[in-house]
Amino acid sequence: MKRPIEIVSDSVRLAGELATPANAAGVVLFAHGSGSSRLSPRNQFVAQVLQKAGVGTLLFDLLTDEEARDRENVFDIDFLAHRLSDATRWLRNHRETRDYAVGYFGASTGAAAALAAAAQDDTIAAVVSRGGRPDLAMRHLGAVRAPTLLIVGGRDFGVIELNEKAYRVLHCEKSLKIVPGATHLFEEPGTLEQVAELAAAWFRRHLKKLAPADPAAQLPIVYPNREAAGRLLAQRLLTQAYADVVVLGIPRGGVPVAKQVADALAAPLDIIVVRKLGAPDQPELGIGAVVDGDRPHAIFNQDIIQHLGVSDEFIRAEIARQLKEVKRRETEYRGGRAKIALAGRTVVVVDDGIATGSSVRAALRGVRRQEPKRLILAVPMAPAESLDALRSDADEIVCLETPEDFFAVGQFYRDFRQVSDGEVKAILRKEQTVEARP
Repeated sequence: MKRPIEIVSDSVRLAGELATPANAAGVVLFAHGSGSSRLSPRNQFVAQVLQKAGVGTLLFDLLTDEEARDRENVFDIDFLAHRLSDATRWLRNHRETRDYAVGYFGASTGAAAALAAAAQDDTIAAVVSRGGRPDLAMRHLGAVRAPTLLIVGGRDFGVIELNEKAYRVLHCEKSLKIVPGATHLFEEPGTLEQVAELAAAWFRRHLKKLAPADPAAQLPIVYPNREAAGRLLAQRLLTQAYADVVVLGIPRGGVPVAKQVADALAAPLDIIVVRKLGAPDQPELGIGAVVDGDRPHAIFNQDIIQHLGVSDEFIRAEIARQLKEVKRRETEYRGGRAKIALAGRTVVVVDDGIATGSSVRAALRGVRRQEPKRLILAVPMAPAESLDALRSDADEIVCLETPEDFFAVGQFYRDFRQVSDGEVKAILRKEQTVEARP
């Protein structure tokens, strides 16, 4: 039986199509970050093969049309994984599918999202990646327990090497299959058929009916949304006697959190914009980060730079390009409002959470160069090791939670929808209006 469904995630409705053959071995969720997953002809073809093999399928869109137009969302692996986890939770609460094992089929950045989501959920029965970018989930791969099949085209040069690198990091049952003569989209005659046959065999082998799972136990939810996290963070900060405070939010997700902190501390709110430095031909792979200020500052991931052999000339050009974008965003977000002076003041830098900490480190160092009297980092949650690495960059760190099983910031929010540029501008515009009142 095939029918349209809707999944509510982060206050948006994601369209999908559920098919459950009689006596299905399980249900496979399709994840594709850079397009319409449920309407993709390639995904539809693979889904039909799976259905004929007795495997249920759920094709749905990880992003709304509006969200997909922002290319940053397409490469936000933690956000995509959060959406996939919400769809998994929907399946486990749905009467028709709650007793079925769940597998993931990911393509492009959706493959990275599938692996990141599987790392959070030990009950995922199997993962298949088609022409995917598992390297984008590299920090999650060691925690994946689901049997994982990586399928790559034999002429998909560059992506083959990235899949080989990811394969070496995976510790689960795993397999890497190269489809001869296939390019990235498997458009060559007979190549997509091979993908579908490999996927069907993998899922048939690993999917089997399970007892109903408790999704709340697998995917812990800490905060209803960013505003709630900000209010709790503000309560912690109110226990300290800070004087002459300025609160800086890191756009975009950190600004709603910072707004709650600034309101509670009766402090002015501003932003500090950080941009990732992308690798050559792989802009989604960060080789560092850059932040503007009185004197722009960049930090680098030397391991990645050396591994890729990135030239100094490329780095200089990438810094210039991203600084231009930083300045553009600062101008757009502030709407003509001047930066708040930080010298000699207590500055609280706020984000909605920390994963690796590279962007936060750049922000802290950019603020430090503006000579604040005291520099405080405040976040709702972060891995303990990331906080330890940042202690030399801040005078004080305030963090509500340091969970051991930390995979992604979105893991700890019920509503982790993307914050838009318009929302950031509205928050800052409202802040400016409040300051202007007599």
